[in-house]
Amino acid sequence: MERLWGLLQRAQQLSPRSSQTVYQRVEGPQKGRLEEEEEDREEGAETLAHFCPMELKGPESLGSRPGQPNLIPWAAAGRRAAPYLLLTALLIFTGAFLLGYVAFRGSCQTCGDSVLVVSEDVNYETGLDSHGGTLYWNDLQAMFLRFLGEGRLEDTIRQTSLRERVAGSAGMAALTQDIRVAFSRQKLDHVWTDTHYVGLQFPDLAHPNTLHWVDEAGKVGEQLPLEDPDVYCPYSAIGNVTGELVYAHYGRPEDLQELRARGVDPAGLLLLVRVGVISFAQKVTNAQDFGARGVLIYPEPADFSQDPHKPSLSSQQAVYGHVHLGTGDPYTPGFPSFNQTQFPPVASSGLPSIPAQPISADIASRLLRKLKGPMAPQEWQGLLLGSPYHLGPGPGMRLEVNNHRTSTPINNIFGCIEGRSEPDHYVVIGAQRDAWGPGAAKSAVGTAILLELVRTFASMVNNGFRPRRSLLFISWDGGDFGSVGSTEWLEGYLSVLHLKAVVYVSLDNAVLGDDKFHAKTSPLLTSLIESVLKQVDSPNHSGQTLYEQVVFTNPIWDAEVIRPLPMDSSAYSFTAFAGVPAVEFSFMEEDQAYPFLHTKEDTYEKLHKVLQGRLPAVVQAVAQLAGQLLIRLSHDRLLPLDFGRYGDVVLRHIGNLNEFSGELKARGLTLQWVYSARGDYIRAAEKLRQEIYSSEERDERLTRMYNVRIMRVEFYFLSQYVSPADSPFRHIFLGRGDHTLGALLDHLRLLRSNSSRTPGAPSSSGFQESRFRRQLALLTWTLQGAANALSGDVWNIDNNF
Repeated sequence: MERLWGLLQRAQQLSPRSSQTVYQRVEGPQKGRLEEEEEDREEGAETLAHFCPMELKGPESLGSRPGQPNLIPWAAAGRRAAPYLLLTALLIFTGAFLLGYVAFRGSCQTCGDSVLVVSEDVNYETGLDSHGGTLYWNDLQAMFLRFLGEGRLEDTIRQTSLRERVAGSAGMAALTQDIRVAFSRQKLDHVWTDTHYVGLQFPDLAHPNTLHWVDEAGKVGEQLPLEDPDVYCPYSAIGNVTGELVYAHYGRPEDLQELRARGVDPAGLLLLVRVGVISFAQKVTNAQDFGARGVLIYPEPADFSQDPHKPSLSSQQAVYGHVHLGTGDPYTPGFPSFNQTQFPPVASSGLPSIPAQPISADIASRLLRKLKGPMAPQEWQGLLLGSPYHLGPGPGMRLEVNNHRTSTPINNIFGCIEGRSEPDHYVVIGAQRDAWGPGAAKSAVGTAILLELVRTFASMVNNGFRPRRSLLFISWDGGDFGSVGSTEWLEGYLSVLHLKAVVYVSLDNAVLGDDKFHAKTSPLLTSLIESVLKQVDSPNHSGQTLYEQVVFTNPIWDAEVIRPLPMDSSAYSFTAFAGVPAVEFSFMEEDQAYPFLHTKEDTYEKLHKVLQGRLPAVVQAVAQLAGQLLIRLSHDRLLPLDFGRYGDVVLRHIGNLNEFSGELKARGLTLQWVYSARGDYIRAAEKLRQEIYSSEERDERLTRMYNVRIMRVEFYFLSQYVSPADSPFRHIFLGRGDHTLGALLDHLRLLRSNSSRTPGAPSSSGFQESRFRRQLALLTWTLQGAANALSGDVWNIDNNF
């Protein structure tokens, strides 16, 4: 501006002279500056071709001739003023152009091509280092990898797996104190412990569980030896049952239906089922639903690797697993188990009413040999017998379970690094600490990675890094009983956490092999996971990133990697109960399960042998993946959660619903409400994307407002029309209950089974129009509510409903 003001003053001084002003754009270091050159018209010099001549003349009087002075005063004044007017217009145009360019450039830096696309090449400013310089993404990534490389992950896994750490034990109390000291040593902003008093079930060593033969007359005969009395199913029903035995594969609903189709009704019988595919709790619940009296669960050798170079599970080893179809303390459903809580006299509906007991492959082999009846399908066959498996029924069995319930204190340990801009928004990462046996893969790996990440981020903070949002590190207790510690914490602080928890990252079951990588996650995190996979080197394919390893197998990377959150994952409660997006990473063996999980053979040595010496590299890859995910979530200005993904999820499920449109139309019913709600959600997501794209990057108020809307998207999919006490898992896609999309689909399938319903069966077992209408309303209005919430303020909601 000073330069331009000087030009104006100079023009005034030279105004008596008839001249033209030429502006030349200067190239080089001073590019963009306009230079002025005066040319005296009387000299008649020609304008250079690369100049921009602007000759401004006032109107000449009639008859005037060149070289004569203009005798009209207003014309002379106009000639003198015209350059200033044009120069002013040029200044206004240039200023407006520069302002528009800066605003547009700022929004592009924030959003890229789309606000939902997470770029791995982001070069955003992250803060100041200890010397006052600026930290960028590459600097921060390098700092993280440098400090992470200084740890001793493998030693921590070995040492943790050697310690007794059953929930409530003296060994666990000692480990709890050591973990808290380790957190405090890193000088985190806050370190504390949360204690819950929960009902846990343990075996009664004075009255161990037993299994006996029963003859045709009903007389109890020989006892079958259960090799390890410590192996049991927590939360099994107590008591004894008698019945004939049948083989039911994995105990899935389709397996039990197949039994019926082959003339073997599970009702009134004991079921022999294999470990795997679904959880112990689901196996027992399915058996109960089909009228079975009890369940025996064994590890089938055919389900594990037959590689002679890898260790295999002993045939005398049974597998531990709880059978509560739910999470948390089943004796205080929906309520936190603090010491002062006045518990209502109620138990979880997920507790089974029939007993269950794990047995070894050796015992299962003896039972299978006694089975007669139809031959089992080919895909049900195993490796325990030299001859094919039969379905049964077989000999009578008597199962007695004497587990006892004990009120047990458990302790969760917390460490926090406060955020600088949004300290009230938490990025949470946790790992189970307890284990029924050595638990090397189950919890020692996760605990080691958690401790290493605490140390690494504390070192980064000491070297200038300060996250935008708070980082919350948690070591959970009671995980082997169904994520008891984490669920009780969620129940205790739900009213706060659904407003403040951004994402939960689970480190449980992180290393169960090294052939394949899976991420069990909310759809909101899919794009971010893709971005981070491109930043982490594959632990067993030199020169490749994890992303390149995945797409080499399947170009559609998310079909290869992404899985829904199962109920037996510690991350499940965060999403299905609290509405917080969550992820759990796992390296797996190719098409085979890790054989030692939940057994006394889950040792550091066995895990090391299964991975054939690659354990350190795989654990390091998980730590890098989790750490870089935490950096992005805790420090990106705009939360990298892909809120548009749920539109694709709904569309995929609508495809399943469309299969029944013909049957519904014949009854005068329609799914139009669901289609309309899905359309409103898509429009709301696109509108929010455009708002963010065109907003000012540095406007902190707007940024926080957008982040709040984005971080609560998962919560919007919790049905507000059912009670958390009656239906704790209210998520319409992941939860359990009549309000879920899965329940609606199951009900619609009855439209096609009504014609084959057994004569005389109660009408309640078929399709019910009133129930369907209620289910459709619950689903539709939850989806519509998510669309409305994503739209922002009530005056911005534009429903076409």
